[in-house]
Amino acid sequence: METMGKVAIAIVVAIIARWGWKLLNWVWLRPKKLEKWLRDEGYKGNPYKLLMGDMIELAKMVKEGKSKLSPVTHDITSYALPFDHNIISKYGDKLFIWMGPKPLMYIRDPDLIKEILSRPDDFQKPHPDPFRDSIIGGLLVAEGHKWTKHRKIINPAFNLQNLKKMFSAINSSCSDMIHKWELLTAEAGSTEVDVWPYIDNLAGDVISRTAFGSSYEEGKKIFQIQKEQIDLMFQLLLILLIPGRRFIPTRANMKFNENVKELRSVLMAIINKRKKGIEMGEVECDDLLGILLESNSKEIEEHGVGMSMEDVIEECKLFYVGGSETTSNLIVWTMVCLSLHQEWQIQAREEILEVFGNGELDFEGLKSLKILRMILNEVLRLYPPIVTITRATHNETKLENMMIPSGVQLALAMMQVHHDHKIWGDDVNEFKPGRFAEGIVNATKGKGSSPFFPFSNGPRVCIGQNLAMAEAKTTIAMILQRFSFELSPTYKHSPFPVFTLPPQFGAQLILRNIS
Repeated sequence: METMGKVAIAIVVAIIARWGWKLLNWVWLRPKKLEKWLRDEGYKGNPYKLLMGDMIELAKMVKEGKSKLSPVTHDITSYALPFDHNIISKYGDKLFIWMGPKPLMYIRDPDLIKEILSRPDDFQKPHPDPFRDSIIGGLLVAEGHKWTKHRKIINPAFNLQNLKKMFSAINSSCSDMIHKWELLTAEAGSTEVDVWPYIDNLAGDVISRTAFGSSYEEGKKIFQIQKEQIDLMFQLLLILLIPGRRFIPTRANMKFNENVKELRSVLMAIINKRKKGIEMGEVECDDLLGILLESNSKEIEEHGVGMSMEDVIEECKLFYVGGSETTSNLIVWTMVCLSLHQEWQIQAREEILEVFGNGELDFEGLKSLKILRMILNEVLRLYPPIVTITRATHNETKLENMMIPSGVQLALAMMQVHHDHKIWGDDVNEFKPGRFAEGIVNATKGKGSSPFFPFSNGPRVCIGQNLAMAEAKTTIAMILQRFSFELSPTYKHSPFPVFTLPPQFGAQLILRNIS
């Protein structure tokens, strides 16, 4: 018995020693080793602080930044990304920060960014994060064979033929919003309106209709839950790196976990209802969910394996955040920019009236709106929906003349590249849609198209970008047919990134009915 006791004690000691070594390696030895490598490569950054790294300072600056106003200017990087701006000012172009025990290298060279995005197998998403993945999953976080299979199954939902079918849903949602604005301006002809809640609801309504068709009212519930999850995530910023953080019993954490279950339950009910309707021949597969389920069935018939119920749920979550957030941001910042630059508002309206008059829009006619396309590209440059893309090395990986160790994260600094005067010229922070008159390739100072990636780049470029652009064109065109607008004296400039780049304090404009 005594011998068995000693053996048991030895096993316990060995287990404790093993886990103790792993913990020591995770919180100290490996970070210090990676810090030495980074400094040897010429990268600069703050010294590593045990476990938290730069997270306390980052969380503090994010909290302060969310409550501040920006001057009404397009030079927004110091306001929208205060910590990034501070660290870049301190250390220059080649720098790193600490996301807890993991270093994050900033990549600001557009050619390097393009190469990284063109090699998705070498530079993957960081390891799964329960907080992030509970809000937005699917294609955005899938890797390798799973991503390839899912992309193949989902692709038909976003082809040109299906986009044309979705155009009527976009038109219907836009008409509803326009009608509300007409009622607001009916008496006096003009009024002050915070257009952001309307545009935000519009984007949610469009994705509800295009994704779930007849179930779009239930789909709105998903939209509301995910909005709340994004807000809660900011409250939980300081505990994101703590192991077992999902189980910490703070009020925000418990609500977050509650929402995860409710979101899954709502989506499961919608998907099961749709599958049953398709099987009984009661509904058509003419929305994103229907097309996805039909494409998945074909994949299972042909290859024996398709997407599971959980996979379909994840893709539906992505429809919402990816489909609504990106588009609503683009529309609202376009209205702000056209309020500031009336000459472009006038030119865009004249073009729209020349193509459509005061009548209804049609899908094919959107292609003729060259001035509006230039305007939208310039808004995407100045107010990119994706401010930073994060990738990571999971093995030692070569990038140019560097061999990057496993476990290093890379921040592809999209916003900084879009605002880089060396690429775009001294007028980089001015609103000049004319720079896109000869297309994206010719918009930069001889740098080609690689510095412009509002929807990412490479094989994993956003699958829904054509839907987003069609919705933005339709919405802005319908607004310009009926209204002129300018900034209200109460407007507060506040572009601040959440998942995308919404206006923190709304967008108060003076709307004038001109129809």
